Amino acid sequence: MSHLRPALVLLLLFTALTGLAYPLVLTGIGQALFPAQASGSLITRDGRVIGSDLIGQAFTSDRYLWPRLSATSAQDPADPTKTVDAPYNAAASAGSNLGPTSQKLAERLTVSAEAWRGLGLAQPIPGDAITTSGSGLDPHTSPAYAEEQVGRIATARNLPEAQVRQVIEDATEGRTFGVFGEPRVNVLRVNRALDRLGS
Repeated sequence: MSHLRPALVLLLLFTALTGLAYPLVLTGIGQALFPAQASGSLITRDGRVIGSDLIGQAFTSDRYLWPRLSATSAQDPADPTKTVDAPYNAAASAGSNLGPTSQKLAERLTVSAEAWRGLGLAQPIPGDAITTSGSGLDPHTSPAYAEEQVGRIATARNLPEAQVRQVIEDATEGRTFGVFGEPRVNVLRVNRALDRLGS
């Protein structure tokens, strides 16, 4: 019994410190120093949230830069025991989990590659044009994939290709700290900039 009281006191103390005080202090510091990032890097227009710098969206119009494919899904409303494709479903972040020997993956890659060839995409096709990201929510695409879409966007918006290319270049991020990762293009930033051009 003499060991029980100190154990309970320590349990309550460390629960309060590590379960309440520590997270609250870090949240406060984050909100004070990085308010936008701590709130989810949300993007607003006319006082309404339209997206986040961190989560992709399913743009499909020829007027927009297309993101890489998303493998996220959601519960089928007609049959709760099944799922249906739901691109960029932030509540179900996941990759497709299809391995290199998967027939389904091979068929999907072939169909995607043929579709891009039909649109005149130059060879070799950038990998992110036909593959999904690990999270299914990737907000970026490669500069090579973005470049391949310049002609389509320019035609759909009746803009010079050089202007579309400049918008993409302005939204291109380099390697983090000049070392980590690869150059990438934020799709939502490009599409917002294209809409601001008014074409």
